[in-house]
Amino acid sequence: MNQPKSFSSMDRKRKWENITESTYDLIIIGGGITGAGIALDAVTRGMSVLLVEMQDFAAGTSSRSTKLVHGGLRYLKQFEVGMVAEVGKERAVVYENGPHVTTPEWMLLPFHEGGTFGKFSTSIGLKVYDFLAGVKKSERRTMLSAAETLSKEPLLKKEGLKGGGYYVEYRTDDARLTLEVLKEAAAHGAELINYAKVESLNYNANKQVSGVTVKDMLSGTVYSASGRKIVNATGPWVDRVREMDNSKEGKTLQLTKGVHLVIDQSKFPLRQAVYFDTPDGRMVFAIPRDGKAYVGTTDTIYENDPGHPFMTVQDRDYILNAVNYMFPTVKVSEEDVESAWAGVRPLILEEGKDPSEISRKDEIWESPTGLITIAGGKLTGYRKMADTVVNVVAKRIQEESGQVYGSCQTKNLPISGGKVGGSANFPAFIREKTQQGVSQGLDPKLAESWARMYGSNVEKLFQLAKELDSAETEHALPMSVIVPLIYAIHHEMAVKPVDFFIRRTGSLLFNIEWTLKWKEPVIQYMASVLGWSEEQKETFAGELEKEITEATRPAESE
Repeated sequence: MNQPKSFSSMDRKRKWENITESTYDLIIIGGGITGAGIALDAVTRGMSVLLVEMQDFAAGTSSRSTKLVHGGLRYLKQFEVGMVAEVGKERAVVYENGPHVTTPEWMLLPFHEGGTFGKFSTSIGLKVYDFLAGVKKSERRTMLSAAETLSKEPLLKKEGLKGGGYYVEYRTDDARLTLEVLKEAAAHGAELINYAKVESLNYNANKQVSGVTVKDMLSGTVYSASGRKIVNATGPWVDRVREMDNSKEGKTLQLTKGVHLVIDQSKFPLRQAVYFDTPDGRMVFAIPRDGKAYVGTTDTIYENDPGHPFMTVQDRDYILNAVNYMFPTVKVSEEDVESAWAGVRPLILEEGKDPSEISRKDEIWESPTGLITIAGGKLTGYRKMADTVVNVVAKRIQEESGQVYGSCQTKNLPISGGKVGGSANFPAFIREKTQQGVSQGLDPKLAESWARMYGSNVEKLFQLAKELDSAETEHALPMSVIVPLIYAIHHEMAVKPVDFFIRRTGSLLFNIEWTLKWKEPVIQYMASVLGWSEEQKETFAGELEKEITEATRPAESE
């Protein structure tokens, strides 16, 4: 059994020392949801694991999705029955293992005269979906009349409305889901480090890949780590790693970009999640969340820097037009957009296909050097993808050394924060923890929001709040900011202000005012605790400003 590893930014120096002194069974390149899932699967089978990520964990595609653990209803239209069945069943597993980062969300699919879905195809499609995805009885689809559809969401376009399908999807916080999987992997003994960029691959005398040369992106120091097997789980960057390995041949990636807009409920009082047709026949989600509505996504071929996708005026206008088409009385305009995010999907290239039609299937490629690459796939299917990859790793290690590992352990393994007695007990857990927070003097709303967000880890936040009772004046930060900030640094490896505001709290996406209000004191606090130089402080503050600008102001073009 591996010893638990720290997941604190204060331990980076020690982590780097450990990396150079060990030979790992498995080195994973990439700290998005795919790499996180592989790390947890491998370490719970008894492998020694190192995961390195060149940016922050989840900074790529895994914090920029539609934030749905969804079963892929539209893949039914492409007759990808196997994928719908597998991904649909996985939703329930992801929910059960982390009810604090996943929430069932009833989704309304309205159908209009001449739309993509008709009454018959919606009814059959959703019925097949329920069957394939093994949906539990209480969450099976119902069909609604036009009047019932409008009673669920009165803002919908009335003209030509024939009715609607009503079914369950699962809303998630993609970045926090990734972090909780990583924290669980660390608790089982995986060594994980962010801002650690693989500069090159190392090979043995038999020309087999046997390690990585990694640069600490904060200090510039270069280290090398040895591993029996190397997995390339870098999402949009998988082809770049294959180029390093001189094995980029056969299938390659096609990146597509997706943009989402966030609008306050005062401007777009959406009360029901809706999956709807756009004038060009694509489907778009509009989802209420914490006093906001977010809408997306676009789907366009993307050929620029995958590390830095951003919203253009064209992206913004496409989504605003879609909102005004389906919710004609709302009349949202560019002034109503509070923030936005853009992400890239690493899809496997299929020549001649429209971006929306390219399969979301995942594939595993093995190169002559032994490099294992996982490409494609969906957030929802991360655990199954990990199972498949680790089976390949285990098989190769067994062939080479005779060492045998067991089967996948993650199906019934709660992730970090998920130890709340299962999804059915989660509401009772929230009530109990809210009471506990109130009894130690916390605001009831704050106690409840922490319990919802951090799940069974909320105890650590309550403990920090107790210890900090006198610290509010010292740091110019209230409990609601300082406690999650200290927790993010010491327990979630937040290294920079952007990590905290985007991926640890999501505030830059969903509560831009909060970000603007607290950014300066947060930067001051992080600088003092993490010992930044003036130059580092300036750089990290500049990065945050750039993210704020891109979230709030679209570029004229790519």
